[in-house]
This record gives sequence, structure tokens and C-alpha cells, in this order.
Amino acid sequence: MKIVVIDGQGGSVGRMLIERLLKKIPDACIVAVGTNSIATATMLKAGVKLGATGENATIVNVRDADYVVGPIGMVIADSMLGEITPAMAVAIGSSPAKKVLIPSLKCNNYVVGTKDITLDKLVDLAVEEITN
Repeated sequence: MKIVVIDGQGGSVGRMLIERLLKKIPDACIVAVGTNSIATATMLKAGVKLGATGENATIVNVRDADYVVGPIGMVIADSMLGEITPAMAVAIGSSPAKKVLIPSLKCNNYVVGTKDITLDKLVDLAVEEITN
């Protein structure tokens, strides 16, 4: 199973995802893809062996992924303060992988029903979706 974890900014959501995924499925192929080098470095500290950065890395790695997981902004062009390019959003959206999206109330994107759910719980729910 190939799981691509995508994150931007500081990479903290991706790091949380990777740490929890590795506990549940240590033999999974997890690829950390950062929209910037800081995000990639942060995710690699979670213990994943494979990591890459940027638009092309995103496009290439989502092609054959079983799951793509990360903040919901990864499928919205120009989100994450402009770190998600239109090509990245299209590649993720077009990927045959199952997308597991972590909602965020930042950057003018509001997901109804997420008011009372903490980021910690959202990450747990995302990991549960992938591991069950």
C-alpha cells in the first residue's frame, strides 16, 4: 500500500499523520511530499524514509498512490498561502487514489460540521479511514 502524505507551511499536520500511520501500519510505503522544504523536513522527522518536495514531486507521487492524505487545501488551487499550484490540485484530484482530507478553517475555506472537532481528533479519524 502506498500512502502519500502531502503538507505545506511547517509540515506539522503531515508529521502527525505519518507518526500515527507508522504506528498502525509500519510496513506501508509512506511518501512525505512537502510543498516546501521545511514541510518535507518536518515530515521526515516522523520516521518516514521517502520524501520529496514541490510541484513535480506531488504530480509524480500521486499517480500510483493508494491513498493521498493531508489538509483539505491540497485540492484547492492557490491554497496554503499559494503553495498549492493549480497543477498540484488537478493532479491530486485526478489521482485514482482515495483522498483523505483533513478539514481546516484557515484561508477562507470553511467545512461545515467541523466546529467542535480538534485537529488531533481529525488526524485520528483520517488514520482510522486509511487503516480500517
